[in-house]
Order: sequence, then C-alpha cells, then structure tokens
Amino acid sequence: MRAIQITEFGGPEVLRLAELPEPVAKPGQLLIDVAAAGVNFADTHAVEDSYLSRSSLPMVPGGEVVGRTADGRRVVALTATGGYAEKAVAWANMATEVPEGVSDGAALALVVQGLTAWHLLRTSARIAPGESVVVHAAAGGTGSLAVQLAKRFGAGRVIATASSKEKRELALELGADVAVAADPEGLKERLVEANGGQKVDVVLEMTGGPVFDASLAALAPFGRLVAYGMASRQEPKPVTAGALMGHSTAVVGFWLMHCVGNPALHAEPMAELFRMVADGELTPLVGEAYPLSEAARAHQDLRARRTSGKLILDPSR
Repeated sequence: MRAIQITEFGGPEVLRLAELPEPVAKPGQLLIDVAAAGVNFADTHAVEDSYLSRSSLPMVPGGEVVGRTADGRRVVALTATGGYAEKAVAWANMATEVPEGVSDGAALALVVQGLTAWHLLRTSARIAPGESVVVHAAAGGTGSLAVQLAKRFGAGRVIATASSKEKRELALELGADVAVAADPEGLKERLVEANGGQKVDVVLEMTGGPVFDASLAALAPFGRLVAYGMASRQEPKPVTAGALMGHSTAVVGFWLMHCVGNPALHAEPMAELFRMVADGELTPLVGEAYPLSEAARAHQDLRARRTSGKLILDPSR
C-alpha cells in the first residue's frame, strides 16, 4: 500500500511517500480502507518528536481516518499513528459510525477538533451562560468549531483572533461577535477593548509563548484559560500560584487522549456533534484536500498558518 513514512525526526521534509505492507488488525481492532486522513497540529509535533507522547521510528503519521471497514461500515476513527496511508487499523472503541448526511470531511473535522472544542468549553472551561469567550486561531479546525459551539452553549460574547483579515472575516461569518488581530503585541488590550472594556471570562489558547501571556493577563477574576496546544513552539512565562490567587484566575490544560475510549467523554459528545451537523446547527469548516503524496506541503501550510478549517489527505490522489 502507499503510505507516508518517516525514518528520521524533523520538519515537513522528512515526510516521504513509501510502499509498505498493509497493516494487520489484531483482535479488537478494525482494518479500515482509508477514504481520507485528517491533518492536525499534533501530527507536526509527532513528526518532530516534540508531542506529549513520544514517537518512535519508523513511523506512519496520522491519528485520524474515515473510511470503510471489512463489513462495509463507514466509520471515523482515532488511530494514534498510521493514518497517512491507504489502509489503517484502529481499536474498535476508537471508531464511530458516521451517520448519513455527514460528509467525510465533516466527520474528520469532528473526531479531533470538534471533540476538542466541545470539551474545551464544556469540560475544561465549564462555560456559563453569558460569559465572554476568546477563541484563538478562530479560522482553524478547532477554532472554527469552538466559535460556533460557544454561541450555541450560551456565550454572551465570542471574541475571535486570527492572523489575517480574511480569516477574521470568516470568524465573523461563523458567529463571532468581534474579531481581532492575533499578534501578541497589544493583544491583551485588544481583547479587553473587544469585550467592551472588561476583562474576559474564558480563553481557548493553543499558541503558547507571548500569546498565552497576553491572554492570561486579559482574564477577569474567576476567568479560565484553557491551554490545548503550543503552535508557536514557545513556552509561556512561568505561572505562579501567587499570581493565580492574586487575580482569582485559573489555567487548565487539556489533552484529548484523556477522553477517548470513555463513552461519556467520547461517544456521547460525538453523537451530539453528529446530530448538530446533520440538523444544520453546526458547520464544520473543511479546508484543502491534499494528495497523499503532498503531506509535506500540508504540514508546511499548516505550520505557516496559510490554512483554514480541517486539512485532509486523500489517499486516492
């Protein structure tokens, strides 16, 4: 089968097309004919071996696929690795049947980014009606869904940040009340101004470095910053207990792997997300579909913030 394999850690340049033996499903696993594989920021970290869980070589990257099982069921599944290929295996409890009316791209957008956005708001931030919510990278896969979900979960004001005018306009189309530039310089002041001169209640943060620092400084008393990524590859300034107590603020970390496999944290939210999409209440933003052979270009574009929505690799191309 055709697959993308890495034999050394590094940047997008280490992603190379290879002919590999088909994977063999173990008891409790499903063999999936991959119709499309999702591309995530986590994949770029895995290829560098800078992710929360360590990588090993050689490796076929890719943690999510949509396709058909041997008995013909259409599923979207988390694979940990092995997704950038024509065939992949996944544990049965990591696979969810995709209902009619939900496209392959939408299913891939939901299985990681949609589930992440749901948990950022519901589980980690514990959003309350009327609260203000800042969504960084609001035109991206997770951000575009978080903007929509925040409104549906009762947010009083959704403030989007994005790196370009076009992306900010897209965030507004998705339901954000206001959109501001994502540059860290002056970010705290822009967030407060966008919230009518008041500090904000919730920030969903995946950039790290000075964006994290400015976001934390923009939190109101009892505000929560949920950190779920570090796209800048920069650590923020150390956060002290005294500083948190002095402002009555909280920093919460989130990693989706602590939710998968638990029906209450995985299957039930996925069912709600699928229902919302099928009913037209939620619109996953599907971005470019790259040929499998152009996985390196997909990573380059993602890291350079040239993309919007969910990126996909198409093994048939």
